[in-house]
Amino acid sequence: METLAAEENQPLGLAPENGANTDAEKTAFTVLCAVALSHGLNDFIQSLLPALFPLLKNGFALSFTQVGLISLAFHLTSSILKPLVGLYTDRKPQPYLLSIGLGATFVGLLLLSRAGSYPLVLIAAAMVGAGSAVFHPEASRIARLASGGRHGFAQSFFQLGGNAGNAFGPLAAVLIISQPRIAWFSPIALAAIAILSRVGRWYQARLAEARNRSGSRAEAERPALSRGQVIGAIAVLLALIFSKYFYISSLFCYYTFYLIHKFHISVQSAQIHLFVLMASVAAGTLIGGPVGDRFGRKLVIWISILGAAPFTLLLPHANLFWTGVLTVLIGVILSSAFSAILVYAQALIPGKVGMVSGLFFGFAFGMGGIGAALLGKLADATSIDTVYNLCAFLPLIGLLTIFLPNVEKRRAG
Repeated sequence: METLAAEENQPLGLAPENGANTDAEKTAFTVLCAVALSHGLNDFIQSLLPALFPLLKNGFALSFTQVGLISLAFHLTSSILKPLVGLYTDRKPQPYLLSIGLGATFVGLLLLSRAGSYPLVLIAAAMVGAGSAVFHPEASRIARLASGGRHGFAQSFFQLGGNAGNAFGPLAAVLIISQPRIAWFSPIALAAIAILSRVGRWYQARLAEARNRSGSRAEAERPALSRGQVIGAIAVLLALIFSKYFYISSLFCYYTFYLIHKFHISVQSAQIHLFVLMASVAAGTLIGGPVGDRFGRKLVIWISILGAAPFTLLLPHANLFWTGVLTVLIGVILSSAFSAILVYAQALIPGKVGMVSGLFFGFAFGMGGIGAALLGKLADATSIDTVYNLCAFLPLIGLLTIFLPNVEKRRAG
C-alpha cells in the first residue's frame, strides 16, 4: 500500500529535535507507550512458558527433548505465521488484528492451565505462539508510524516493553506452585486486549488520513544497492539473528537447569537469576536503538553480536557469582542488536515494514524454538554443561557483519 508506505516515513510522532510539542506528537507518543506496554503484557504471558519448564518437566515426567519440543511448538507456530501476517497487512492493514492476537494468547494461557496431558501442553504452546505471530508485525508497524523518524529509538522502546515483560515472567512464576495457577495471569491478557482496541482506533484514523491525503510523500529513497546486494545483506542479517537467538534460547530455556545442575541452587533461586538475566536483556534493548540512530546501525550490530563472544567463552568456566555477572553482560550486549538489525533491514526494503518485521521476528522466534529443541536433545545425549560449552562459540558468527553495506552512508551520498 503505497500511501501507507509514505506515512511510515513521515516525521510525525515523537517530538523532533527542535522541541516541537504538538497534540499530534503527544498522541503518537502515547500510542507508542501503549504499544510498548501491550508488548510487555503479551511477552510477560509468553515468558511464563519457559519459566514453568521445571514444573512441567516434573509434572509430566518429561525429558529435556520433550521440554524443547514445547518451546518448538510455540516458536515454530509463531515463526511461520509472522511473515505471512506481515505480508498480508502490508497490502491490507488490519487495525484490530492486535486485539485478536492477544485473544489467541488468552485462550492458550487458559488451555495451558487446564492441560492434563503432554499433547494438550503442546497445543496450548502453539496457541500462544499464534497470538504472538498476529501481534508482532502490526505492532512493529505502529511503533514505526509513531516514531517521528527516530526509527531506532521507537523499535528499541517497543522492544523494551517486550523484554521487560519477559523479565518479570520468571519472577512471577515463583508464585506458581501448581499448573492451574497459571490462569491467575489471564486478566493481564484481557487488559492488553482493552489497550490495543484503543490503539486500533488511532491506527484506523491514520489509515483514513493516508487514504484521503491528496499529495502524499513518495516512498523513502531506496539504498543505492543492487538486488543481489540487498539479498546478500538480508542473508547476513538472518545469520546474525541465528547466532543471537540460538544462544539466547540456551539461556532462556536451560539457564535454570544449568544453575541447578552446576551450583545446586533451588528452583526459586534459579528463577530469580533468570529474572536478572532477562532484566539485563531489557536494558540492552533500550540502548541499541538510540545508539544506532546516532552512530549508525552497522556499528551497533558489530558491537552487539561479536562483542558478546569473550563473555560467552568465559561463562562455562565461571563460579556462581561470575556466572551471574557474565550473563548480565551477555544479555545487555546481545540484546542491543535486534532493533538495529530490524531498522537496518527496513531501510534495505522500504515500504515493506510488515513483511520485514514479520520475517525477522518470525525467524528470530523460529531459531529460538529450533535451538531449544536441538539443545534439549544435546543435553539429553551429553550434559547441560556441553550445551553451554558449544554455544559459547556462536557469537563469533558476528564476523559476517563485515559483509554488510553501509546503508546510511550510501543514503546520505
